Amino acid sequence: MADNITLSAAVRQNLLTLQTTADLMSGVQNKLATGLKVNSALDNPNSFFTASGLSNRANDLGTLLDDMGQVIQTMKAADEGIQSITKLVETAKAKANQALQTQSQYERKRYAEQYNDLLKQIEDVAKDSSYKGKNLLGGTGNDLTAIFNEDNTSKLTINAVDYTDTTLSQGLNLSDLAEAKGGAASFQLEGGSASITFLNASSDALSSGSLLSDATGIEVGDVIQLRTAASGGGAGVTGFTNITVGANTKVQDLVDQINGVAGVKAEFDEKTGALKITSNDDVYLHNTNASAATPAPADMVSVTSSNFTAASQLLTGSASYAVGDILTLEDGNGYELGSLEITDKTTVKDLTDFINDFNGVKASFSGSTGKITIESDVTLGLTSTNTNNFNASTFTADSDGVNVTAVQDSGFATDNEINKVIDRLNNALSNLRSQASEFGTNLSTVEIRQNYTKKMINTLQEGAGKLTLADTNQEGANLLALQTRQQLASTSLSFASQADQTVLSLF
Repeated sequence: MADNITLSAAVRQNLLTLQTTADLMSGVQNKLATGLKVNSALDNPNSFFTASGLSNRANDLGTLLDDMGQVIQTMKAADEGIQSITKLVETAKAKANQALQTQSQYERKRYAEQYNDLLKQIEDVAKDSSYKGKNLLGGTGNDLTAIFNEDNTSKLTINAVDYTDTTLSQGLNLSDLAEAKGGAASFQLEGGSASITFLNASSDALSSGSLLSDATGIEVGDVIQLRTAASGGGAGVTGFTNITVGANTKVQDLVDQINGVAGVKAEFDEKTGALKITSNDDVYLHNTNASAATPAPADMVSVTSSNFTAASQLLTGSASYAVGDILTLEDGNGYELGSLEITDKTTVKDLTDFINDFNGVKASFSGSTGKITIESDVTLGLTSTNTNNFNASTFTADSDGVNVTAVQDSGFATDNEINKVIDRLNNALSNLRSQASEFGTNLSTVEIRQNYTKKMINTLQEGAGKLTLADTNQEGANLLALQTRQQLASTSLSFASQADQTVLSLF
C-alpha cells in the first residue's frame, strides 16, 4: 500500500531532511553516552585499530606494573630482615666486648651462651623474611626477577643471599661458640693427732732448744724414725730423714724434721714440753734404742687418722690447715672468685658453704668418705698459702691445690678467642651493610622503572584517547544544532503539508 501513496516533492524533501537529522542526532547521542567518537572499526578503522594497539600495550604494562609492586614488597621484606639482623649482630658484638672486659670464666661462659642464642635469632629472622613464598635472605631458589617490558627483554635479577645458616662462609660466616662443659674433683678431709711430752730426769719440761738426749728414754746414738706402721713396721715416711741422736741434737731439730713432711705438722709447747704431731695419714714416731742389749723400736707417738664430719673443725686432726691460712678460689684465667681465712673455729661446713657461694660452682660433703666434691661449670682451682700441707696425700705435697678441669671451655675462654670472634662480627657487619646497599640500589631501580611504567601507561592511554575519545563540548553543540535543525524541519514539513491540505477547501 505504501507504494501507492504519493507525497508531494516538498513533503518528501522535508521528510528526508527529518530522517537525516534523526540519524545524525542518534550518532551524536551515542558519542555522548559512550564518550567515544570511535566505537568500532566501522566508525574509523585506522583510529580504532591504532587505539586498540595502544590500549593493549597499556594493559600489558599495567600487569607488569602490578608485578613490580610485588617485587618492591619482597625487597622491602628482605631489607627489614637485614636491618633486624644487623641489630642482632651488633648486639652479639656487644656481648663479645662484655666478655673481653671480664676475666671471670663463668661470666664469659654466660656471654658465650647468650651469643649463641643471638645467632639462632639471626637465622630465625632470615627465615621469616619471606613475602608470598619468596625470601631474598633464603639463599638458593629465591632469586627474584623484575620484568619491565612486554617482551621480557628489559629486566632486573636480584640475587638472593643465605642468612638462614650463619655458619656459611658466603653469608655471615659466624659459627656457634663452644659452650663450657663442667668437671668435678674431690679432696679428702681426714687426719688425727697425738702428743708426747719431753721431760728430763728431774721431770722438768724440755724446751725447743734443749738437747734431745736430755729427754727421758732418749740417749745419744738412738735413731728417731717416722714410719707408716706401728713398732717400726711399714715404710719410712717420704720427706723425713732419720735422726741419729747426737751430743748436740736438739728438740727443735726433731720438730723441724717432722714439719718438713707434707701432710704432717709438729707443734711444740715450750711450757709443758709437749710435742703434738698432727697427720693426714696414719703415722708413727719410733725410737730405735741403740744402747739396749737387744735394740727394738719403741713407738713414741702413734697418730691414727679418721674422716672428718661436717661439724669438724679444720684445725682438729688435720695437718692441711693452720690459723691464718688463706684458701683462694680461682678460675682457669686466674680470676679470683673469693678467699677464706682459716680460724680456730672454721669447720668443714664453713669451707663447703664458702665454695657454694659462687655462681657455677657447687660443693658437697660426704660424711661416709670424708670428701668434699667440687663441681664447676668452668676450670677452677682451690689453693692455699700453706702449699706444703694443703691437700697433701700419702706424704706428698700438692703444690697446686685442688683443681677442677672443665671438659670443655667456652668459646670466650681467652682474650685471643674473643678478639677473633669480634673480627668475624666486624666482617659480618660489613657484609650486611654492603648487601643492604645492593638491595637499596635494586629497590631504587625498580621504583624508578615503576614510575616510568606508570607514565608510559598514561601516555599510551592518552594517545588511544586522542584517537577514540569524543569531544563532549563539540558533540553537545552538535546535538543542540541538530535539535534546532529538527525543529525547523518539522515546521517546514508542517508548512508543506498545509499547502497540500488547501485542496480540501474545494470540497
